[in-house]
Amino acid sequence: MRILFMGTPDIAAACLEALYAAGHEVCAVYTRRDKPVGRKQVLTPPPVKQVALAHGTPVFQPRTLRDGGEDANIRALAPELIVVVAYGCILPAQVLAMPRFGCINLHVSLLPKYRGSAPIQWAVLNGDSETGVSIMQMDEGLDTGDVLACEKIAIQPEETSGELFDRVTEVGAGLLCRTLPQIAAGTLTPVPQDHEAATLAPMLTKEMARFHWTDPASHIHNWVRGMNPWPAAWFVTGGGRKVKVMACRLADSQGEAPGTVLRTKPLTVACGEGAVELLQVVPEGSKPMEGSAFAAGLRLKAGDLL
Repeated sequence: MRILFMGTPDIAAACLEALYAAGHEVCAVYTRRDKPVGRKQVLTPPPVKQVALAHGTPVFQPRTLRDGGEDANIRALAPELIVVVAYGCILPAQVLAMPRFGCINLHVSLLPKYRGSAPIQWAVLNGDSETGVSIMQMDEGLDTGDVLACEKIAIQPEETSGELFDRVTEVGAGLLCRTLPQIAAGTLTPVPQDHEAATLAPMLTKEMARFHWTDPASHIHNWVRGMNPWPAAWFVTGGGRKVKVMACRLADSQGEAPGTVLRTKPLTVACGEGAVELLQVVPEGSKPMEGSAFAAGLRLKAGDLL
């Protein structure tokens, strides 16, 4: 199948590699513009661009598709199908209608749950036991099109968003490659989404990552997992110091006041309900360290308020 691929980050790059490996003809790639990365702000191409160039595929990086400036180029490329994976630009109606088989999107949730930009993170933040990937026939809405295929993925109790993302990427690339021959053969039955059951997965922010010791331990545990690797869950000590928590574990509490240090090895803190062991933390201005080392640095002891 002659495919025009549109995508930007790592998951899109993995899907693009899978399409090449499956023998599809990728006529061109659309991706976002190169961005400055790191402290030295080195102008860096998106992962998808790097993959496409390695395979000798033409790459286009327009600011938008909505102004019609790319219509003639896309029409000239004559794709049979446009495949979209985390592209970051909206496809207008005239582009959606161009290919023979339309446009499909790989979305990393079981639609209509978690429409939006951070579905993997919100599945972990909400303590879900499963998530999945969906292949959707695109329409003009935000993740609202009919579902062509989906596959469920169990979420492990201690799994972080980053760890889950790696597994979802592999499953998504495989599902995409299995779905394309069915699209070409016309053997799939599109399933309309139940729009009334839809939920949103908005982009994360650093401020959103804050938690309080008055929160239940289950909430804090999910927040630490869901905000890892970015933006990282954090709290503020009684002394006003910001501390990121990269890993924690649920523990028991005997009803002590929230924020009370129960043990220092491992550093265990009472919450609104239950307690958590802080396994790895990053105090503001410091390197990552074990929670017990952080407690030793502050000379914390059982009964202190963190």
